[in-house]
Amino acid sequence: MIDFKAKANLIWAVADLLRGDYKQADYGKIILPMTVLRRLDCVLEPTKQKVLDFLPRVEKMSTAAIDAALNKVAGFNFHNRSQYNFKKLVADPNNIAANLRNLINGFSAGAREIIDYFNFDEHISRMDDPKTNLLFLVVKRFEEIDFAHMTSIEMGYVFEELIRRFAELSNETAGEHFTPREVIRLMVNLLFLNDRDILTTKGIVKTMYDPACGTGGMLSIGEEYLQELNPAARLEVFGQEINPESYAICKSDMLIKGQNPANIKFGNTFTVDGLEYEKFDYMLSNPPFGVEWRKAEENDQTGA
Repeated sequence: MIDFKAKANLIWAVADLLRGDYKQADYGKIILPMTVLRRLDCVLEPTKQKVLDFLPRVEKMSTAAIDAALNKVAGFNFHNRSQYNFKKLVADPNNIAANLRNLINGFSAGAREIIDYFNFDEHISRMDDPKTNLLFLVVKRFEEIDFAHMTSIEMGYVFEELIRRFAELSNETAGEHFTPREVIRLMVNLLFLNDRDILTTKGIVKTMYDPACGTGGMLSIGEEYLQELNPAARLEVFGQEINPESYAICKSDMLIKGQNPANIKFGNTFTVDGLEYEKFDYMLSNPPFGVEWRKAEENDQTGA
């Protein structure tokens, strides 16, 4: 396994560039979306040129047909049709803001929606100051970090480590965001323990739900565990998350792994259940017990 803390340290070091321009509590608003963008960029890089070459053949199709065709060429449930990647962004420092927006707008709808949840566009404008050259410096540092050979589980570790550190800077409860992987493995083991005969059936498909899914760690470990138990099985995962950054990270992970990102809903499960009419084979969760729930309770009582 790649040393996720070393990788997180590389990303964390980029935050030093933000000193003086941003409060420490706001570092995550830059670093997390940039990490997601760079991760998506690395994943798509091997098929990037194939997508661009194929684009003229589908330009007259409907939007849905174009997305389906380009996704197939990209090899994922998403693609990017912009001519830019991080390498080309760095090669044109004078137009870094416009080109970065072009890269973001080049993602297919599902991936672009993920970036939108970070409200990152306003920070592009803020960092695009010729006096500081901050936007270019940040993009350049991320271009030097390679996520190409990292698994989704390893990236999950990195994201949770970053979120934990940003939570500490913001005086938030780190436990609100992080559950140790060893604990999750134990939970999944117990959850599946009595169903091993069923789960080892060839072609079996099961569903799992986490109502407070964070960055998707429990869902990812559940999927990984079932694959180890039975490579011919499939676990379809569902979840809901109230924190917009964690929600966006979880959905990006679902995209990369070939899961359906529409299965991940945004909002408070207690007050607005995004999966109210769904039924699942398994459920597990580590709700944020250290968070005050009184506001959610009051909203629920008023019918909100």
